[in-house]
Amino acid sequence: MGPSIYILCMLTSLACAGLLMRSYIATHHRLLFWSGLCFVGLAISNLMLVIDLMVFPDIDMSSWRLAISTGATALLVFGLIWEEK
Repeated sequence: MGPSIYILCMLTSLACAGLLMRSYIATHHRLLFWSGLCFVGLAISNLMLVIDLMVFPDIDMSSWRLAISTGATALLVFGLIWEEK
C-alpha cells in the first residue's frame, strides 16, 4: 500500500506542475513559473522516494531526497522574493 501512495503523490505533483506551467504559458505570470518548478522538484523528490524504497532498499537516499526538496522549496521562495520587488 505504501509504494502506491508514493507513486500517487508523485503523479499529483507532476499534474500540479503541468497545470501551473500551462497557466504560465497562457498568462506569463512569473510566480506560476516558479511554483511549477517547485512542483517539478517535489515530483523528482517523490520519484527518488519510490526508487529509494522499492528499487534500492539497502541504500539510504534520504539526504538526496532532502536536498532535492530543499532546492525545490528554495526555488519557490526565490520566486516569491523576486516577484515582491
